[in-house]
Amino acid sequence: MLKNIHPLLNGDLLAILDDMGHGNEIVIADANFGAANLAQRLVDMPGADAQALLDAVLSVLPLDDFVDAPAAVMIAPDETRPVYDGFQASLDRAEGRAIGMEEIDPGVFCARTERAYAVIASGERRLYGNIILRKGVIRP
Repeated sequence: MLKNIHPLLNGDLLAILDDMGHGNEIVIADANFGAANLAQRLVDMPGADAQALLDAVLSVLPLDDFVDAPAAVMIAPDETRPVYDGFQASLDRAEGRAIGMEEIDPGVFCARTERAYAVIASGERRLYGNIILRKGVIRP
């Protein structure tokens, strides 16, 4: 254990987050998503839900402020709103400002996942519990 590091951030995940460069993307995928089929680098976290992983990742990962929407989710049915509202609250809280989160076609989401730096496969059981994050920079 490390001080001030979220306990879900294991060594493998911390190394990936640190190695990512500005503009690289990481995906947090739900349990129904084919993460292993699409990931260049896969971190398997079946005991954690997507919201907890998002909060953990956002505790160390700066979001890109050079783009309007450094986060993306799939266009989905209205019943996914609670999942997306939770994601939005975490994004805003982590950055201390309103963060753009775009809703994209599921096919586009999968294509971006294939190009993403890494994918975290969560144990999230809620449908459409997937989010893409674009890494930003640390300003002096």
